[in-house]
Formats: sequence, C-alpha cells, structure tokens
Amino acid sequence: MNKLTYFLLLAITLSSCKNKEVKAYDLVIYNAQIIDVESESLSKGQSIFISDGEIVEVRESIENEKFVADRLIDAEGKFVIPGLWDNHVHFRGGDTLVEENKDLLPLFLAYGITTVRDAGGDITPSVMEWKDQIANSELDGPRIFSSGPKLDGDKPAWPGSIKVSNSSDIGAALDSLEKLDVDYVKTYDGNLSAENYYNIIKETEKRGLKITGHMPMSADFMKAVSLGLDGAEHMYYPLKACSPAADSLTKPDLGYGMIEPLIDTYDPELAAEVFAKMSQENVYVTPTLYIGKTLAEILEVDHRQDSLLNYIGPGIQKTYQGRIEGAKRAKASGSKMREKMEEISVRMIEPMENAGVKLLAGSDCGAFNSYVYPGESLHGELNALSKAGLSNAQVLKSSIINGPEFLDLGDKYGSVEEGKIADLLLLENNPLENLQNLKEITAVIKSGKVFTREDLGKMLQDIQ
Repeated sequence: MNKLTYFLLLAITLSSCKNKEVKAYDLVIYNAQIIDVESESLSKGQSIFISDGEIVEVRESIENEKFVADRLIDAEGKFVIPGLWDNHVHFRGGDTLVEENKDLLPLFLAYGITTVRDAGGDITPSVMEWKDQIANSELDGPRIFSSGPKLDGDKPAWPGSIKVSNSSDIGAALDSLEKLDVDYVKTYDGNLSAENYYNIIKETEKRGLKITGHMPMSADFMKAVSLGLDGAEHMYYPLKACSPAADSLTKPDLGYGMIEPLIDTYDPELAAEVFAKMSQENVYVTPTLYIGKTLAEILEVDHRQDSLLNYIGPGIQKTYQGRIEGAKRAKASGSKMREKMEEISVRMIEPMENAGVKLLAGSDCGAFNSYVYPGESLHGELNALSKAGLSNAQVLKSSIINGPEFLDLGDKYGSVEEGKIADLLLLENNPLENLQNLKEITAVIKSGKVFTREDLGKMLQDIQ
C-alpha cells in the first residue's frame, strides 16, 4: 500500500468513528493467508490485529470495522506464518569477539528467524544483555533463550564452562545458572563423568529445570532418559542406545572412538524400541544434520567465495581454521567417522519422527563451527530434514512449534492466533508447498515491529 492510500484509509476510518468507541492497535495486517503448521491448513482473507508485541485478535475482512492503527499493511493475499526458531546457536569466542558476535544478530532476522536458542558459550554476560535489550526493543535481533555456561568436568572442553568435579559441585553450579536466570541447562562432555551427569539430571528434575546437551560417552542414554533428560543435542547419544554393542564398547573408555563401531552395529529393531521410549518420555532431539554435512565436506568444498563470509568478522573467521585442521588430521588417520555419522543420522530421522520423537531444527552456527552461517544454516537444516524424509509440515514444525514447546512456551508461540507473540513472517508463497518459499520474505514482524525487505537489506549493509 502506498502512503497516500494508507492515509486516506486512516482518515476515513477516523472520520467514521467520531463520537463512537474505537479500538486502537499498533499494527493491522489484512488480506492475508494464514498458515496453520499444526493442521496444515490455510485461512484466506484474514486480518491480524497487533498491540504491545502480541496478537490481540485474528478475524476476517476489516470492511466496516471501526479501529485506528499506527500502521496498516495490505498483505495482498500473501502468506503469514510464525517466525522461525533456530534451536541451537552459539555466541562465543571470548571478550575480543563480543562485537563480532553481536553483529551476527541481523543475519538471523534477514532469514526470518525471530527466535534463537543459545546453546552456551563464554560471553554469557553480553548474551544476557542482548537478550534483555531485544526484549525491551532497544536492540534489533532475534529473541534469545539461553543455557548460559555449559556444565562440564574439571577439564572443560570449552572456555566459560562451569566445572563439576564431584556431586557436591552440582548444587552450586545450578544455583549460579538460576541466578543468571537461564532458560535451560546444557551439559557438555569434555570430561564430565557419567555419575556426575546422572546426578545433574536428577537435580535439574528436582528443581523443575529443562536439561539437554551432550552426554559423556561413558554414560547410558536410556538411563539418562529414565532420570528425566529432556533433550539430546546431536545424534551421537541416541545412536549409542541403538547398538547392542554399546555396553562392550563403553568398557574400554574409547570416548568418541566408539562411534564408528556403534554405526556399524546399529540395529533398526533396537532403534524402534529406543525411539518409542524417547517418545513416551517426551525427549527432544536436535539432529544438526547440516553442520554434519558441512564439516564432513570441509576439505572438498572451497568456501572462500561464500557470499555470507562477508558478514563474518575476521576474528570469527580465524576460529574456522580449527575444524579444518581437525579434518586434515582425520583424513590422515583414515577416519571416516564424520561421513558415516552423517549417513546414519539421516537414516535415523524418519523412524524417529514416525515414532513420535520431537525433533528440533537447530543449525549449530557460531564461532568455531566453520562456514555454518547464521540464518542461512537454519534453512540448510530444514532442507536436510526434508531430504531425510520429513514432510514440509513436519520440517516447519521442528522449528516453529517444537522449539517453543521444548521450553513449555507453546501457549505464546507456534501459531498465528489471539494471545500469541507477534513474531511473524510475511511470505510471497506457501512454504507448505515448497520450503524454498521461506526465503521469499516480504517482511519480518518481530514483537509487532515491521522489518521490510528493504529494512533487512540495510541492516545487513551496516554490518559489512
């Protein structure tokens, strides 16, 4: 709608409403086709009324309606869905990379991602500051839910992690996370013992906290599930439970050296039992297929001309070298672990989905994870899930619906209806028909604030 038409409509509306009770809204989107991902249904000719960052009402045509709006958008029959969630990202690299991490925030919005789940790093104070600033509309970026620092052993794999050397450390570690007001707890497997891992799960269960992350390869995944584990990041841990050789491979303390034998002994019948139990216990899995493929091919693909590399700061780009050197060492040793892990992960997706296991679309983007770019990588993950056998609706659900449900926030996100947060995408075409339509963004609405295609383009120009 051009400015003249908008002001004429507004003037007519105001004039007709003199001396009558008139509802006022911050934003009204009309003539939209609303997609319900859960039911795979489409509602045409809908109007969405938004105030204070929430959807106040959804109904049909605005003809003969009495209201005023700060902004009125004619969707012209375009499609509206909730904003995407990237359920596994990282902000990290230490104090010297804080600003480079902050510069990544617009990339998420540019690709329609209105919410991210930060899976831990070493710049937690900055991340929590951004989280608050975004929530208060003082900073443009995706809504952030964060685990804060990871919980690991006394020799953590990543800087910034909280050390858990024995059971007496667990209470203090969780106290510190609760003081930070984190949204969930994430474990890591630098050298976290199986016993401490189990005890962390027990204690989070007592406190009513969500827990997901990496599992020490010395631990038993199904025991962790029985203790109250809420999620698994990556496919290694469910994989272990799907091999009848898991116990014998655990005894020699091989760590990730057991992955190839686990893959070789994968048992589909045992996997069906494992997946059924995971579904029954409501355990979520974040497969991260896209990064698996990217890292498996890192020595074969020349990324120097990647267009998105222009948005990645030099400090973060420097961290990419670590994965490259690791791939060179693996190649020299003859290891095919990454390639085989990619293959078995894809193979496990459809049976998991069919068993009712809730999958979470997460990219694992961030410093140190080479050439997995914020924004684009989630679309890569969605496409990977599609290629693994999921329908377009199932793929969208893994981002838009399962993301908030993992955090018990399904009452505020996941659909376009009254009472939900106004994080929306206005798309040219229907993504239920083709996932590539997710890239044809007309506008991103974040907490009721509209970012047009031009706005998003300018934001990206500013960080180059």
